[in-house]
Amino acid sequence: MNIPDALVTAVMGWAVVFLGIALLVLLVAAAGRIMTAKRPERTLPRPETVPAAPAAPAPRKPEAPGTAGDLMLYDTPDRDAAMIMAIVADELKIPLNELRFISIREVHKK
Repeated sequence: MNIPDALVTAVMGWAVVFLGIALLVLLVAAAGRIMTAKRPERTLPRPETVPAAPAAPAPRKPEAPGTAGDLMLYDTPDRDAAMIMAIVADELKIPLNELRFISIREVHKK
């Protein structure tokens, strides 16, 4: 195969590739039009039906007597956290409702 024949073969190869890509683009565009034609048209709510302000969040329940607020648990199951708090209260000889735990984190050994 000489150089002119190789160039013609290369150009024909590129033409086939570009033609295939163009056909794929047309096929995807046609499929998109078919899919959007079958979809029911969505309507946006009218401004008068939209509430003026978001609903206020529900009021928080009052905390139980003796609670000390929220507790953040990091990689610790609830059951383990409860056992840790009970052990600490027992070791310190202080009632659990008088202690305040802010967070409990499990430490992984490497």
